[in-house]
Amino acid sequence: MAKSFVKLDRRELRKLKPGQKVMEHGISFQRLENGDGVYTVNVMVDGQRIHRVVGRESEGVTRSQAEEFIEKARTDARHDRLALPKGRKVVLSFNDAAVKYIARLKESGGKNIDTKEQHLQQHLVPFFSGKPLGKIVAFDIERYKKHRLAQVVQAGGDWRSGKRVARETGRTTSPGTVNREIATLSHLFNQAVEWEWIVARPRMRRMAEGTGRIVYLTAEQVQRFLAACMASDNGQLYPFALIALETSMRKSEVLSVRKENIRLDRRMIYLPKAKAGAREQPITDRLAGFLEQYMRDSVPAKSPWLFPSDLSKSGHTVALEKPFRTAATAAGLDPAQVVRHTLRHTAVSHLVQSGVDLPTVKRISGHKTLQMVERYAHQDGEHIQAAMDKLQARLTHKA
Repeated sequence: MAKSFVKLDRRELRKLKPGQKVMEHGISFQRLENGDGVYTVNVMVDGQRIHRVVGRESEGVTRSQAEEFIEKARTDARHDRLALPKGRKVVLSFNDAAVKYIARLKESGGKNIDTKEQHLQQHLVPFFSGKPLGKIVAFDIERYKKHRLAQVVQAGGDWRSGKRVARETGRTTSPGTVNREIATLSHLFNQAVEWEWIVARPRMRRMAEGTGRIVYLTAEQVQRFLAACMASDNGQLYPFALIALETSMRKSEVLSVRKENIRLDRRMIYLPKAKAGAREQPITDRLAGFLEQYMRDSVPAKSPWLFPSDLSKSGHTVALEKPFRTAATAAGLDPAQVVRHTLRHTAVSHLVQSGVDLPTVKRISGHKTLQMVERYAHQDGEHIQAAMDKLQARLTHKA
């Protein structure tokens, strides 16, 4: 049924004096000081507020065109709903899409589900919340990046009065961290298009991460840190640290190892859900001997996990932040600089500095590209100077 207008009747609009404004059915008209008039719309469409200037009387704009604008916005919203799965009657919010996205990944055996779920729960969902998935645009994503870069990093935390209280590190979120969250967001939108939840995905751009120096431990610092881990009250800290240092495995890869995937006879750990895809992780002889004893003496026979936990929904330990920080401090290291991923940096750095060729390092570390491994060839490393000494000796050799 056509709307009836009283305030926005043409005869009434002629009576308006400069500066006066009337609004009816989401359409506003304001008489300007120069006698011209401007039409704007301000309406809610599928939970999204639309506020636009339609145009001026002097440009030929009329109330009918403002009505047509609103009708088109509502038609477009209905089109978006029709693009959703059969039976859906309402616009899919980002929050609902995140829940369904993770559920489908689990059903289909997707990769890095724990990481994606963490990105969504801790950062993406709180920011985008109930905003319709199909209404998120590139501008919203740029706002998210700016918001995250300004946030202070929180780590670990302590239990106080039955609640976990996070500890601020004083550092703001790095571009690399934000890029990994945007990668999760990008995958969600790609899948949403494939599953016909939305028609198209917004544009997303990676941020420049820079080429800052990678923090890694010297051989002497490694021994001090391992000694501190051995003395820790947490019985899983030393095994975790030793595995990470002698394989370069990521934290999530270490903590989610299943006993059945440890092949001591082949000196290998099979990782079915590694970040870059399933791989066979080689291990040292010393680590193989340690794991054999550790599984026999310290891991419950009935547990399928190398690091079991009755308190975790997954059945295995997912975090060791507090004992890790305590051990780092006890070893004389800065817990704000030395984190769990530092152990991976340390292993890869020492492989490179030992003269191991980069393709072999890539095979051991599970990096996706050689370019990622090249970052560990530190410009001020001892191996670089040793190489330059060899060049000098060769060029100055007298036949």
